[in-house]
Amino acid sequence: MQSPPPADYDVVIIGGGAAGLSAAIYTSRASMRTLILDSIGCGGQILTTDLIENYPGFPDGIKGPDLSIAMCTQAKKFGATMDHDQVLEVGSLDQDVKQLTTYSGTISTRTLIITAGGSPNKLGVPGELELAGRGVSYCAVCDGNFFRGQEVVVVGGGDAALDEGLYLSNLATQVTLVHRRDELRAKPISQERVRENPRFKFLYSHVVEEVLGSDGVQAVRVKDLKTDETYDYPTSAVFIYIGFHSNTGFLGGQVPTDAAGHIYTNIDMESRVPGVYAAGDIRASSFRQLGTAVGDGITAALAAYRYLNEG
Repeated sequence: MQSPPPADYDVVIIGGGAAGLSAAIYTSRASMRTLILDSIGCGGQILTTDLIENYPGFPDGIKGPDLSIAMCTQAKKFGATMDHDQVLEVGSLDQDVKQLTTYSGTISTRTLIITAGGSPNKLGVPGELELAGRGVSYCAVCDGNFFRGQEVVVVGGGDAALDEGLYLSNLATQVTLVHRRDELRAKPISQERVRENPRFKFLYSHVVEEVLGSDGVQAVRVKDLKTDETYDYPTSAVFIYIGFHSNTGFLGGQVPTDAAGHIYTNIDMESRVPGVYAAGDIRASSFRQLGTAVGDGITAALAAYRYLNEG
């Protein structure tokens, strides 16, 4: 059997969120030399979630930071190394040894698992960041249950806004859709469903200019773009769906993605570049859920192990 090419690591995982940490637990436990790179630290978006209620095994829920610490500790226990560094660019991804350039220098690896995730686009209005996790949300499945029996606002007019709004309509007494245009952009079937749903109210040609509240969201300040009228609209929560961008700029186009930058993968999380995998929110067709991210990461880790040992 031919000796493997020399490299600093067997696998480098870009991103320290749920997908990356799950992958690291499996790769390091399989004695693969594993490095996790994340500019922020262990946890990713889990760190920004106060209480997680839909992850199996925690009937009373678990605090996001607590779960992050536990997953990071587990990965390190098996030998994974965590480095608070950022990948600036990648090179020779089509070669047996792949090169990564970070702020600290150059790293070589035999396989690469990309779990850098993505970020929902922000409104950029006062109160949005201050009330994030306290009524401002970008995930109805994650946070909708906290507002059961209350009135909520959904910002956006595309497929995500309507699909998540329909989910919320099963929990909230009223869902008000705020959209800057005169008509929705979502697929026709979704538009038909929301228009037929008695719990929906529509504020067309409106934008949110501010999120109001102290300990939680109490209202949004909206502007009617046709009349220039500005007024406060009471609500218990604001769910924002105005787009999502993937953190794939550092790839320089070396890994095929869709128009939004999500990496194409097969069911084994293999990208179209041998030895390069993607898992979690960064891959195309992701459900962007904690549980699916964990499964993606594990699948990518097993595929990387098979690639190194059977390829």
